[in-house]
Amino acid sequence: MSTPTFWRDAALPFLEARSIADGRGVCYAKHSHETFSIGSITGGASEYLNGRAREHVRAGAVVLMNPGDVHACNPLGEEPWSYRMFHVDSGWLAGVQGEGGEMRPYVPVASRAPGLFARLEALYATCVDPAADALQKQVAAIDFFTFMHDTLQPASAATLPDHQVRRAAEYLRDNLPAAVKLDELCAACGLSPSYLIRAFKARYGMTPHAWLVNCRIQYCRELLRRGRAIADVAQAAGFADQAHLQRAFKRHVAATPGQYRKT
Repeated sequence: MSTPTFWRDAALPFLEARSIADGRGVCYAKHSHETFSIGSITGGASEYLNGRAREHVRAGAVVLMNPGDVHACNPLGEEPWSYRMFHVDSGWLAGVQGEGGEMRPYVPVASRAPGLFARLEALYATCVDPAADALQKQVAAIDFFTFMHDTLQPASAATLPDHQVRRAAEYLRDNLPAAVKLDELCAACGLSPSYLIRAFKARYGMTPHAWLVNCRIQYCRELLRRGRAIADVAQAAGFADQAHLQRAFKRHVAATPGQYRKT
């Protein structure tokens, strides 16, 4: 298994990229991101799960995950595979869409639309090019995501989640370090425990607790990018200790906190 490579640039705070050259040992638990994510399969094949969709994706395919989509992409036995993945701030992408508020989600979970793979690869090449300046990278990002939007078109506003379920998710996100109790969560969103759990799983594909852990991992990534010590990050995000963070982080990111922090 190759070590993951992360790319970030302070001039493009709305964008982060990850690359894996040999993903045979890279296994993810079901997880989601607050960001919109789009990735190119650059070699081999893998099993891709997104919500109820499950398919084998091969080199040349592009995979897409809306914010909150529960997904996983894992190796097919010993068959080689490699990929690159971009994580995009949903507020920034909403601006590209021409929306004044939330980003509207896209329907496809995978695509071989003409030009999409090649343009995504070109964007990655520009981002990691040490000779490319900030303006070049910003223009390349806007150009690609405008093309992607025009190619895919978002789903209608009717697909947006129920506001009470979204309120539950927001409450968890706003109380990451806390030991949130179910009755507190129900009070915050105005739903009964049984209905909340059913509705939450229907929308996000995971229980409220799993969502909370996922949000904590995303917060840890932010703190690690700032250079915070791993032990401090674990405490700030609500993990019991550094070992607890280590296990959860590896399951969600397929990299250790140390590998992610030193990039």
